[in-house]
Amino acid sequence: AKKGPTFPFLSLPSELRTKIYDMVFTAAPIIIDLDPSTFSLLHRNRLLALFSVSRQIHSETTHRFFSTHTFRIFPTYPGRYFKTKKPLLARLPKHYKASITNLELRLGPGWNNPPQGWVVNEALGLHECSNVSILKVFVEFDPSEPIFRGFRAYDGFYENFCQQLLKGVLKAIPSISTVQFDAWSSVKLNGDMMQGLGQVVSTFEKFVGWGPERGW
Repeated sequence: AKKGPTFPFLSLPSELRTKIYDMVFTAAPIIIDLDPSTFSLLHRNRLLALFSVSRQIHSETTHRFFSTHTFRIFPTYPGRYFKTKKPLLARLPKHYKASITNLELRLGPGWNNPPQGWVVNEALGLHECSNVSILKVFVEFDPSEPIFRGFRAYDGFYENFCQQLLKGVLKAIPSISTVQFDAWSSVKLNGDMMQGLGQVVSTFEKFVGWGPERGW
């Protein structure tokens, strides 16, 4: 079959190509996680089709996609993804992880029995996320509150677990300059959970920012 006319896309200024890539990726979730709905959206809308056009476009689009979205360190979608021992970062190629600038650590799911896959180790590949500058920490609730008494494994269990996770992430990615805290309305800034996490951040001498949900 006779081919139609082609457009010299690569002759466009790089700034214009970047704007086009951004338009294509606007349908993607702001936070990328191991979530079936995310996979369905990406494939249904062919949002990542540009990755396979050519070597140059692959390089440009993958860098733009991974550098402008936030990637969740541990999955929160219920079921097999939540319990997986291979979170999203462990599944990504090294050169993709090198483009990531924003990560999210979401705390709360599995608070009384954290999944075995929620561990900072070599397989997770955080050391390959060498350009991350912002770590977003979202706290869903504080198990130290009296309402959780009788349901906790023991006092301070989950708070300490979260502190160790945060410490592991900050140790593995020294390029992080800012830790941005956010939480649901029930979480108190002076509660055990937030106070413990804040102490970890101060130990690493990181700048503390506040997310849009609370602002604090």
